Formats: sequence, C-alpha cells, structure tokens
Amino acid sequence: MDKAPRIAIDAMGGDGGPATIIAGAAQARDLDSGLRFILFGDAAAIRSELGRYPQIADSDVVHCDDVITGDDKPSQAIRRTRTSSMGAAILAVKNGEAIAALSAGNTGALMAIAKLSLRTMHGIDRPALAATMPTLGDQDVVMLDLGANTECDARNLVEFAVMGAAYSRLALGVECPRVRLLNIGTEEVKGTGELKDAAALLRQHNSSAWRFDGFVEADTIGRGDVDVVVSDGFSGNIALKSIEGTARFITDLLKRAFSSSLRSKAGFLLSRPAFALLRHHLDPNNHNGAVFLGLNGLVVKSHGGADAKGIANAIAVAAKIAREDLTRRITDDLEDFRSHAVPTEEDAA
Repeated sequence: MDKAPRIAIDAMGGDGGPATIIAGAAQARDLDSGLRFILFGDAAAIRSELGRYPQIADSDVVHCDDVITGDDKPSQAIRRTRTSSMGAAILAVKNGEAIAALSAGNTGALMAIAKLSLRTMHGIDRPALAATMPTLGDQDVVMLDLGANTECDARNLVEFAVMGAAYSRLALGVECPRVRLLNIGTEEVKGTGELKDAAALLRQHNSSAWRFDGFVEADTIGRGDVDVVVSDGFSGNIALKSIEGTARFITDLLKRAFSSSLRSKAGFLLSRPAFALLRHHLDPNNHNGAVFLGLNGLVVKSHGGADAKGIANAIAVAAKIAREDLTRRITDDLEDFRSHAVPTEEDAA
C-alpha cells in the first residue's frame, strides 16, 4: 500500500467552498508531509487559493464546470457524475488515480454517486455512513449508519456491525470492540422485529475480534461503555443530530451564563481552562470525517460547515483508512464472522 496516498478532493463542496477546503488541505500537509492532493472544481478559483499555500502548490488541479449543490436530488447528481467536482473526485478513486475521495457536499448525492461508481463490496448489501463521537471514556464511539439507509433489515444491521467493528479497531485502536444495537430499551423484548432478528444473528458470533453486548439507548451512548453503536440510517441520523444539537446548546448556554453579570464574568476567568477543554471536547471539527463503509473504494464525508481544521481532520481520516487498507480489513472480518457464526437448526436443515 502506498504510504503517501493521493487524496481526491471536491474543492467546491461545503459552506466555505475552495477557500476553506484548500486551507484545510494545507493544514493536513503541515501535519503529514507525505500527503498529495488532486483538487476538482473551478480551476481559476482553486489556483487563486493555492497561491496562498506554497506547501500544497504541487497539487494537481482538474477543472470541472459543474457543482453539486445541497438542493440537488441524488438522481440529478448521478446524471452529472462526470461533469461535477464531486463525481470526478469519486471517479478518480474508481480509476486508480487516488486512494480516497473527500467531499463536504450534499450527503445524499455523495452516497448515490459513490455507490453507483464504486459498487458495494462482495458480501455487503448496502454501504453505511460511519463517524466517531466523543465519550466520557478513554475512547471515542463509532456510530453507523448515520443517514445512508433510512430503512434496514436484520442482514443490513449485522453487516453494519461487522464493518463498524473493523473501523473501530483501525481508527481508534480498540482491540476487541463492544458492539451494541441502538434501541428504545436494553431489554431483549423491546424494539422492532429487525432489531430483534439482528440481535439474534449477532449473538451467534463467537469470534474474539469483537463482541456483541446487546442493546443501547441513545442517552447512554456518550458514557464510554460501548465502542460501536449500530442502527438504521433514519434513527442514527436523528441520534447524531440530537447529540450535536445538545452539545451546541450546552456551549451556548454556558456562554450566556458567563456573560450575564460581572460576577459571572469573573467566574469565567477562573474557569477558563476547564471551559476551553469542554469546548475542545464538543467541537465537531475535532471529530470531522465520516466514512462510507462497504464500498469498493474509500470515500470520506466532511461536515458542510467544517472549518479548515475540520477539513484537515477529515483528510487525515482518509489518509489513515487508505494506508491501513480498511477495505481489506472489512473483507477479512466478514469472512471471520461467517466462519465463527454458530449454526442454527434452520442452517442444519
């Protein structure tokens, strides 16, 4: 595996456009001198920004006339795969010109183009969007699916569990990830039929690579006693947005409280180090970079509102999963899952 992968970047995606994307690429290069980039989009705008960052002046620039916007439907985006900056970045992965693609653009469009262009891995029915979230424990938690699939059956959830465990070991270094299904309660009798069926299938797995720990409720995800949380994309996206919204609410509430009086302002000065630590812990830019798992190629999704530091973190995620060959790890884990599954009476029949 190439230790200095070229990352294909959609320079037009996200709220900040080329200015933020290229500033983030420059920060990523500062942290990892081996990175190389192919930048897709308005060549004039890209080169104008590149002039501010000599450390990435060697980046390749590919002009694209078309930009996928947040209002574009996935079906519309697919038809513009070859002409858009988003589609061209993904095709660079398909054609072997880049080891991973990154975009901060329309999530649905990115998923649709990536799935059609790269196809799903053998043995995977649907890809899933996975990201890491901070916890009170020593490790972050991996959550998937976060919006790629609004409806999932038991097979999909089992595949998500296998892929999430592989990603947890690679991205976070967790030796034996604890996997749980997101549910409305931890009791076995609760949940949809799909959740119960998925739990039954996962309980048959007895490998030492990861373990299934049952169900988890949304309010305990951040405690640090689970490493991988699995759900359908509808529930996962709601849980993610609720967690992010609560984090912003707490931060804004503290700002308001500390500015409410002279005494409060004095208290802020005394507690500034603790407040800075809290803000760092809750800043989504520090955990930016969701990964589409289950494709024959690596695609990373950045928050649309990410700043340059967030883009740099997303690029670092892309480089890490490329260098450590995430696709091969998922393939190996799928084979391990099938070989260690306990046969049922139905299988024997």
